[in-house]
Amino acid sequence: MPATATPRGEDSAFEPSALEPAAQDLTSTRWIGWRRRTLIIAALLGCLGLFAMARWLAATPYLDAQWSSNAHGDLVLQSSPLPALSGLQGRTLQAIGGASAPAQSVNALLLHRSPRWQVHDAAREQQVAQQERLSEQLATGTVELWFEGGARVSVAAQPRGFAGLGLLAGPLASLALLLYLVAAVVVLARPHPRSLLFMAMSLCQAGNLLFIALETTRGLGLPVGVSALDFDLRLALDACTGAAFVHALVLYPHRLPRARTVATASWAATGLTLLMVHVGWLTPAWWWAQGLCLALGALGLAVLSQSRRAEPNPYAVAIRRFGIVAMATLVLVSAAVAASAQLPGVAHGVAVGASVAWYLFLASLLLLTPFLARSRLVLREFALLAGISTVAASVDLLFVAAFSVGPFTSLTVAVFVALAVYAGARQFLLNHLLGQNMLTTERIFDSLYRVAREVQAHPSRYPQLLGQLLRELFEPLELVAVNRVPARTRLVAGGSALLVPVGSADDGSLPAIALLLRSAQRGRRLFSPDDARLADRVVEQLGRAVAYDQAVERGRHEERLRIAQDLHDDIGARLLTLMYQAPSPEMEDYIRHTLQDLKTLTRGLAASEHRLSHAAAEWKTDLTQRLSAARATLDWTFTFDEDLRLSVVQWSALTRVLRELVSNALYHGLATRIEVALRFQGPHLSLTVADDGGGRDPQSWSHGLGLGGVRKRVKLLGGTVRWLENKPCGILCDVQVEGFSKPA
Repeated sequence: MPATATPRGEDSAFEPSALEPAAQDLTSTRWIGWRRRTLIIAALLGCLGLFAMARWLAATPYLDAQWSSNAHGDLVLQSSPLPALSGLQGRTLQAIGGASAPAQSVNALLLHRSPRWQVHDAAREQQVAQQERLSEQLATGTVELWFEGGARVSVAAQPRGFAGLGLLAGPLASLALLLYLVAAVVVLARPHPRSLLFMAMSLCQAGNLLFIALETTRGLGLPVGVSALDFDLRLALDACTGAAFVHALVLYPHRLPRARTVATASWAATGLTLLMVHVGWLTPAWWWAQGLCLALGALGLAVLSQSRRAEPNPYAVAIRRFGIVAMATLVLVSAAVAASAQLPGVAHGVAVGASVAWYLFLASLLLLTPFLARSRLVLREFALLAGISTVAASVDLLFVAAFSVGPFTSLTVAVFVALAVYAGARQFLLNHLLGQNMLTTERIFDSLYRVAREVQAHPSRYPQLLGQLLRELFEPLELVAVNRVPARTRLVAGGSALLVPVGSADDGSLPAIALLLRSAQRGRRLFSPDDARLADRVVEQLGRAVAYDQAVERGRHEERLRIAQDLHDDIGARLLTLMYQAPSPEMEDYIRHTLQDLKTLTRGLAASEHRLSHAAAEWKTDLTQRLSAARATLDWTFTFDEDLRLSVVQWSALTRVLRELVSNALYHGLATRIEVALRFQGPHLSLTVADDGGGRDPQSWSHGLGLGGVRKRVKLLGGTVRWLENKPCGILCDVQVEGFSKPA
């Protein structure tokens, strides 16, 4: 099977040496033995870890009250079930303290739970100080609250309990567990450094989700030390995700020439930047943090572009599309947070909304990445909704920050934009972002119908015609034949290739091979299970065409055998009786020649195919006998460059054409000499029959059954026939057949 060559480096993951072993591994990874035990242990450890975290948070003391901020950045009490705070709704909290601790002023920064998304360094330090002071006071059992107007109340701290975790903590922690388990499955299924890098990205983002789950708990108060660790630790998680992203892309899908250098440089730059931010050498720290994440993302996109140029690969295309969308979303989120930093009344809400939306979107992309070629509709819809929700949240926050519109107005506009994008662009995003353009029904039907007709006409060309059809449908970069045949079409290398069985070893009519297609649409998209199902249907329909042709041919052969047997047993016996009872030697000789013609005919009907050289020998013998009886001479010329196997249709048509032309020359032209020249130079067949009889002006002849039969049989062979005057006397018939090597 011819293959479309494409330039590839020696480290390409899609070299035939890498593709074909993948095709040989037709059995799916079975989750038995150490893999299953390890996965079960990992799942149990993850569940135990989440349960331990939930108990730890439930035992943490907190201040059960709902707070808000005003335009001046003050902390305002909204409601509380605590008796000590009853009647203080709407009052501004000014300071916190303890029985033996001095009061410390507080403001709306106490609501800002995530220092990672605090833009200003001074505000971040103040925020961490307030959070840690409150946590320390709650740990002592009581906390003193000073409100405006001189009101001072002492509140007893109480454990948060599971009910105090809030509505978002459970789903976020569950999503973190899911990311952790998907990473474990990827590593166990394909132990490889690339899998470890994916696991590193997943675990980092699972850690971010756990931080968000912790920060979205109800009321005020976090475990001691959490706020102090938040910025450095979460920045490290984000930066390590970016560095692992770059490292993975220099290795896969195409290993770049300087892969180790690029990976080392990205990790070194990440570590150096984290160290300098931690010691305070890079300020403002948040801008450096976002710049590092954006720079790593841009470097990853550049690596993907280079990989795509080195070797067309649908993984590179799909991941690059995801990367562009993620980069654009991160820029939008960063802009929303930066713009809102000047508005104390909404800054904490922007940070919470933007960070939650962004990390949910990033988690959905990580969950979807191992299943790019699979029909994981839930994951795809979740990723799409998460992305659109991130855009809507960012637009909402930008409207509030930049245009000073009301929260209700901005939320309404953002929701309207999100719904419009989801309704109008959903299919476009799925097709272009995920690379799942489906073939049109019209295109599939036209190609299948045309190739099925060719398969019926030429069953021996079935593998070539199937390969041609698959090229037209999927436009692969490369198509090669392999010897390992699966029971059904399979995806290979995560959808980078498609293995299509041509025939099975038990089916003698079809070769036991499979066709391996690499990278659909010239390397622009992955193969999907829908493509595998379509390929199975194509193979099934073409197999039916071959089976139909075989059944028809078996029926024809059995009918020819029956006719040949009847002619031999009935007509042959009667002619033999007539020959013995012939009244004259001339009549006996005529009947003997007729019996010889009948013998040739029945032998030809009984045979399924004939060698061209054997058929030519039989034709020469038959014509020699007939011309000898008519006292005429035969000049026979036969040349060929390939001893072709004639089908019954070809043999029968040529036999009858020769007999009819010679009969016309003998009995109508009264010829004494006939020249027959048969030449085959594949795939062209030429047959000329010339005589020295009295025939003239063939253009004026009326074509009855004889000449009409010659025209019909030559047309059946796909050729042309013409009659000319032979100089100095007689008629010359010229038959030309192009493409004769193809069975008629």
